[in-house]
Amino acid sequence: MRLFFAPGTCAVAPWIALRWAGARFEPVKVDYASAEFKRINPLAQVPALDLGGPRAMTQADAILGYIAETYPDARLGPDDDPMGRFEFAETMAFLTGDFHPAFWPLFGPQRFTADPSQEALDQVRKAAEGRIDRVMQHLDNLIGAEGHVYRNRRTVADAYAFVMARWSAKVAKTWKDYPNIARLFDWMNRDADVQEALRLSTA
Repeated sequence: MRLFFAPGTCAVAPWIALRWAGARFEPVKVDYASAEFKRINPLAQVPALDLGGPRAMTQADAILGYIAETYPDARLGPDDDPMGRFEFAETMAFLTGDFHPAFWPLFGPQRFTADPSQEALDQVRKAAEGRIDRVMQHLDNLIGAEGHVYRNRRTVADAYAFVMARWSAKVAKTWKDYPNIARLFDWMNRDADVQEALRLSTA
């Protein structure tokens, strides 16, 4: 099993989840814009997970769901009841559909304006900060005093949220300004698997 990743991206979340699951895998650092990687994932996005089948798995939330289901003893997925499954799916949909896109204008402002001037790009980045604050507030509320993203226990949602919330270091209001997110960060930063994944993914 090979996990294709790029440093600093959400692809580090499956890396953390695979370590939590006790899975054996090979992390492969890629240039996701390269022609070589586009043969693995034509969308030129990481992560991708190669199980040796006809094509690699793609999309972080789907890969995380696969990891949780494939390694049930690690208890990284939802509780097995209708509301538990809904809450988990709702949380993952928020992280994929609202949280992740909030950062796009920050990292790729040229995609959100027809004006290539530096002033226009700076304005796009500035406008992104309000949306980032909204999704960070929502994540902070999801975590609450319990300290985890889902039902007060470790799941793949913790890894996904943690990796992306680290991007807030690029704006004025960082993860440190949200008390419950900061509590999650404190827990994650004391986790040996998390620290090993962060260290190796940036090496």
